[in-house]
Amino acid sequence: MNSLDSAWKGVWSLDAIVNRRLRRPRVAGVTMVIDTGLGLSAMRDILDLAAHHIDHWKFGFGTTALMPRAALEAKLSLLRSHNIVSYPGGTLLEAAVVQEHCRVFMTRAAELGFEAVEISEGTIDLPGERRRRMIDCARNAGLEPITEVGRKDPARQPVADELAAQVLRDLEWGARWVIIEGRESGQGVGIYDRAGDIRSSYLDEVTRLVGDAASRMIWEAPLRAQQAYLVCRFGANVSLGNIPPHQCLALEALRCGLRFESFAAVAKHSRDAGVWDPARIEDKTLSSTASDE
Repeated sequence: MNSLDSAWKGVWSLDAIVNRRLRRPRVAGVTMVIDTGLGLSAMRDILDLAAHHIDHWKFGFGTTALMPRAALEAKLSLLRSHNIVSYPGGTLLEAAVVQEHCRVFMTRAAELGFEAVEISEGTIDLPGERRRRMIDCARNAGLEPITEVGRKDPARQPVADELAAQVLRDLEWGARWVIIEGRESGQGVGIYDRAGDIRSSYLDEVTRLVGDAASRMIWEAPLRAQQAYLVCRFGANVSLGNIPPHQCLALEALRCGLRFESFAAVAKHSRDAGVWDPARIEDKTLSSTASDE
């Protein structure tokens, strides 16, 4: 369990349930947190509890431009100590591009201590060649390029084949991961309708078109019902993003089959496979052994 000394180690088959998860560092099964203004102390508290379950820490939109540099660098240092990939939100890079400061932005991001950068077109339009060069620019600055596909404006949503084609191009051009736009609201964009419900036919079409590349996609899913749907649809090791920091443990419990939405399937599978019989009395010897651990 990522070297975590669990308080419940050895109880039931909990180890087997939890260990369905890929270990960090991982490409699939990523959990990306969105930080919209967490203080250092609050951040430290969350990492003390959940750092083993967090892969990426994104500083939402332009928040890093509005905090003291010392505070930002302290947060980035803390994330590095936990081996968590950090990056500024894509809107900040879009603002730099509009001012023709893309290379300066990449250099400064690396100097500050970011390990990656999000390259997006949530608001602005970029020619394909410019997008490719931005991926190259990030790599040349020593940053991992993470692209985002989709639009923030509900009226400008790409159709499934357009979105899938951009995912495949970005990966071919060198993106490490591709984020599917969901905003921090999870409503009216990407795979979500205006109520925040998943457009299942759209989701199915995108995943069919990208094929094996789906393992490199991070679905922004800020709402609990969205997380539950995607975990049940793709399994414990689906990559999810825009997770509020205080919900990291709840999401990991969902992934591991320790919440109703996912545990019901685990219990049914155990019963159907003959691993668990509701009428069977437990072995006292096994119970004693587990208590001794």
